[in-house]
Amino acid sequence: MPHLNAYLALTMLSPDLKKYAIIVAGGSGSRMQAAMPKQFLPIAGEPVLMHTLRRFQAFDPEMPLVLVLPEAEIPTWRRLCAEHQFTMEHQVVMGGNSRFQSVKNGLAALDGEEDGVVAVHDGVRPFIDNAILNTAYTTAAQKGTAVVAVSLKESIRRVRGGNSKAVDRTAYRLVQTPQCFRLPLLRRAYAQPEIPLFTDDASVVERFGHKIELVEGSFRNIKLTTPEDLVLAEAFLLQEANGAQAGQ
Repeated sequence: MPHLNAYLALTMLSPDLKKYAIIVAGGSGSRMQAAMPKQFLPIAGEPVLMHTLRRFQAFDPEMPLVLVLPEAEIPTWRRLCAEHQFTMEHQVVMGGNSRFQSVKNGLAALDGEEDGVVAVHDGVRPFIDNAILNTAYTTAAQKGTAVVAVSLKESIRRVRGGNSKAVDRTAYRLVQTPQCFRLPLLRRAYAQPEIPLFTDDASVVERFGHKIELVEGSFRNIKLTTPEDLVLAEAFLLQEANGAQAGQ
């Protein structure tokens, strides 16, 4: 969209550009084999989602945080906040029937904002760090987009029917979140009709006609999906706690 690209080019922002985050937490506990949604499962004594929100507050304490939850899970979240005395300021928004609709609802909560950089992040990725956030927000401010991704560690094969074929893994990346965008760009991209191709925010913006910039992520930035991931999460938190004590 040339007119929007021209607008973005004319308004390359200073480092103090306002930042926002939309945290999407619509998962269930099916693959986690849990009785509750995975975003509410405890790690180090607190729900996963609280750890995730704290990462963004630690990066920018002034950042408006929008949390998107299924309508049925909002009372559970409010109860957990009361139980854990979790008072961090954030706005809770009801999700939709798809990730596309949920992010769109999150964007609607920022209707009063004209410009800035917004990150869309999985609520069950509680190990995003300041270095990655800084790179992603800065790159999106300059180029309009910044999608966090990592190289593949293992060999991959393309499967078609009953056959498989080795492919060059260096030509592929594993996409993570956050995915950061200039707010006007993401807002206009989400004005498009939803189609099955939209598996993440990058696919929505790419369909709108804007190039996607990749920035380096981390294998610590895991998405908690299976029971094994919880074991890793506890180990990461213990490592961080030990590192903090050693630095005192």
